[in-house]
Amino acid sequence: MGLGLLALVLALALVLAINTWRGTSRQIKVAPLAPIGLDENAAAARLAAAVQLQTISSATDPQLHADQFKALHVLLAQLFPNVNAALQREDVGDFGLLYRWGGTDPKAAPILLLAHQDVVPVAPGTDKDWQVPPFSGEIKDGFVWGRGLWDDKSSLMAQLEAIDRLIQKNYQPRRTVYLAYSADAEVGGARDTAKIAELLKQRGIHPAFVLEQGQPILDGVVPGIAAPTALIGAGGNGNESIVIKVRPPAPGTSAAGQPEAGASALLQRVLLRLEAEPPTASWNGIAGPTLNALVPEMHGVVRVLFANRWLFGPIVERQLERAVATKAWLHGITMAAADPPGKEAGAVTGDADATLDFRIPPGASAPHLLEHVRHVVSDVVPAGRFELSALPVAQRPIDVAPTASAQYQILDRTIREVFPEAVVAPVLMARSDHSVLNGVLGDHVFAFTPLQAHAADLKRIHGANGRLSVAGYADAVRFYDRLLSQLTDASFIAGK
Repeated sequence: MGLGLLALVLALALVLAINTWRGTSRQIKVAPLAPIGLDENAAAARLAAAVQLQTISSATDPQLHADQFKALHVLLAQLFPNVNAALQREDVGDFGLLYRWGGTDPKAAPILLLAHQDVVPVAPGTDKDWQVPPFSGEIKDGFVWGRGLWDDKSSLMAQLEAIDRLIQKNYQPRRTVYLAYSADAEVGGARDTAKIAELLKQRGIHPAFVLEQGQPILDGVVPGIAAPTALIGAGGNGNESIVIKVRPPAPGTSAAGQPEAGASALLQRVLLRLEAEPPTASWNGIAGPTLNALVPEMHGVVRVLFANRWLFGPIVERQLERAVATKAWLHGITMAAADPPGKEAGAVTGDADATLDFRIPPGASAPHLLEHVRHVVSDVVPAGRFELSALPVAQRPIDVAPTASAQYQILDRTIREVFPEAVVAPVLMARSDHSVLNGVLGDHVFAFTPLQAHAADLKRIHGANGRLSVAGYADAVRFYDRLLSQLTDASFIAGK
């Protein structure tokens, strides 16, 4: 019996070892991209000029800071004269912009790059936390400083910078290139972004490739990987909101001789159960390709666990649940709920309600989520004392894009050329700033921001002391220069 158990343990160890070390690197081998002769300081100065304009969007007042958005439009024409002369520019909605760079082959499906002009406001009372004024656009210590650099003016400006350079070199794309720059992405996109989507749909534009704002290249995000990781969004979660209303017990009712719990107390129990029992995690969709690309780059015990998910699946899932960036690979669910003001947790009179915001992964359905919530609620709240209702879907999921496609491979290769140390992998996006464009963008929608970030930078994105290195911004320009020239000349199997 002892020998049999030993043999079983040895066999298991052998299987674990083979699974752990048989995977070879999926990273594309390419030569680093040579410098492109960019005047980095001049490019940084142009970016700084855009940062100085306070293009803060408002959910309630579309005309708030109208003068700043109009000034940005004038500035873009001045800073990029080649773009202004060679591309058609349309005003869409309140302050949205849609550029068109005509290609030489009218039958070739176009490409679309997305960015947004608007930035989030500086929280009242936090100006004092900044080393420089938030909208100064000051350049010091090798950095451009200011609000909105990471989200998302650097992408917008780097795209225009790259195209202006390509035009300067007399480059003419085979494919038509569209640039869509909304001014309301930070407040839901119901105005400009939605109108851009409607316009593209009306014109029958079906891009062969779409790139929107995504995660930057990050250090320390993926367990077991020391190298910076470039995670390409290749599918994304949608949103669904479900309202739970719990009624108080009828006067004089009891259960097992005890008074029934009040509405607020039951609602609190429901929320705790939903936090503990989210919709089932799944390795379907994009999680498989994600881990196939990442596991060969992992080290130590983490690689053993992730390479043998058939055995250590629950442990791996708990590991991924710890960070927002990796939680989305599973079920991507978040909830925001609270008791109404003035309700005590032990109160037995009055209704209690909460709105739960779910992120729906591609392939999941709103009815499935509603049934999951109903099952959890019915285990806690007596029949007849609760109501569930789904609010209109604000955002539908972005379908998982094929990572074996020529489009993805070009994006992957370009990242490796510009950022040779980065480990590249496809992931599921937790959210999208351009979700209202879903359904009109085609099958090849990707999200990636070509900037390198450290842990301290993440707090700066919407916090104090936003800054971006001059050299890092130059890399973003190099990225778009290379990507555009590769994509616009490529003959895709799909999209032609």
